[in-house]
Amino acid sequence: MSKAILVTGGSRSGKSSFAQKLAESLPAPRAYIATAPVIDEEMRERIRKHQLARRRKDWNTIEAPLELAEALRSAKDHPVVLIDCLTLWINNLMFEAEKRGKELSEATVARRCKELLQACKEHPGTIIFVTNEVGMSIVPENKLARRFRDLAGRANQVIANGCDEVMLVVCGQTLRIKPLSI
Repeated sequence: MSKAILVTGGSRSGKSSFAQKLAESLPAPRAYIATAPVIDEEMRERIRKHQLARRRKDWNTIEAPLELAEALRSAKDHPVVLIDCLTLWINNLMFEAEKRGKELSEATVARRCKELLQACKEHPGTIIFVTNEVGMSIVPENKLARRFRDLAGRANQVIANGCDEVMLVVCGQTLRIKPLSI
């Protein structure tokens, strides 16, 4: 039976570290589905540091900047899958749509997220998503940034709704959002 967990928080909040520790507390082997493309040397160095943090801990990395549902299905032999991160995935989808002269819509994002959640249901293990919470700041001053915020917010809502658990990480501290413990 599958279990889906969403870990969200602001940039540099500690969400990726928390998600990795959570994944490493579960049985190996583990798959890390990476959405970050190498766009410059600084990003290459960030990716290298993340890879070093997973070395010798039974991780297999799958690069999937666009097709997350397919990547998750390809990781069916891994009882634990960590997908980091959904906001970069949205960025990548926006960029690909723009290259085709299209504009990515919230409806398309919601559909892609539902496809991803369906792949989660088919997976026999635990899937952990990492995403940035983008709605707790000022309204961006330009149309493209507002569009990204809206699309990432839609993705986060759809994925959170389909997950069994949602965690918010702030200043390295984790707060359970779903299920509520009352």
